[in-house]
Amino acid sequence: MIAMIRSEWIKLRRSVVWVVVALPAILTFAAGWLGGLEEGGGSWQQLLAIVSVMHGLLFLPLLVTILTAFVCRYEHQSGGWKQLLALPVSRYVVYTAKLTMVALLLALLQLLILAALLFIGTWQGYAEAIPWGALLASMLGGWAACLPLAALQMFAATWLQSFAAPVAIGTFFTLPNILIINSEDFAPYYPWAQPTLAMMPREQSMSFDAFGIASGTLPIVILVSFVAFYLVGWIYFTRKAV
Repeated sequence: MIAMIRSEWIKLRRSVVWVVVALPAILTFAAGWLGGLEEGGGSWQQLLAIVSVMHGLLFLPLLVTILTAFVCRYEHQSGGWKQLLALPVSRYVVYTAKLTMVALLLALLQLLILAALLFIGTWQGYAEAIPWGALLASMLGGWAACLPLAALQMFAATWLQSFAAPVAIGTFFTLPNILIINSEDFAPYYPWAQPTLAMMPREQSMSFDAFGIASGTLPIVILVSFVAFYLVGWIYFTRKAV
C-alpha cells in the first residue's frame, strides 16, 4: 500500500494539482479578509462562518471532483489501466491507494485554509483569543465530510474513461448546493452539501447547527455513506474488465 501511495505521489508531484490545491486557500484569504472588513473587523466566529459557507459550499465539492479525476487521469491515457493492473499488486490496493492520495491532498487543502484563517484573524487583530477548538473542528469536519464524496467520485472516475466526464458530473451536482443546503430534510443526506454542514461553527450549548440539522445526524450519515460508496466503488473496480 505504501509503495502504491508513493507511486501516486510521483505521478502528481510535478503536475498542476498543487496549484489546484493552493488556489482555494488564496481565494479564501481574499474573500475572508474582505468579508471581515465589511463587518467592521469581525470576529473569529464570523470569519469562520463566512469561510465555511464559501469554501464548503463550492470549493470543497469541486476540488474533490477534480482531485479524484486527476489521480485517474494518467491511467485513462494510452492504456494506463492495463499497464498498472498488470503489475503484481491487487486491485484493492490500487483503488485504496488512489482514494488515500485524494484524502491526503484534501487534508493539505484544509491545512492551507486553516493557515489562511489564522493569518486573516491575526492580521486584523481580533481581540478574542484564537478559538483553536472551533477552527480545528471545522477543518477536520470538512475533511471528514469530503470522504464520502471522494469515494463516490472515485467510483465515477474509474467508471468513466475520461477526465472531463466525472468533473462534469461533480460540477452538475455541486450547483444545487445553494438550494439544498437550506433543507433540513435533504441537506444531511446530500454528499455535495455535507462539507458545508460539517464546517459551520456551532455553539457548544446548542444541539443544532446553523442550518437546523441535529448535530448527531451528520456524523452517522457521513460514516455510513462513506462505507457504502467505498464498497460500491471497490467492488466495481475489482470486477471491471480492462
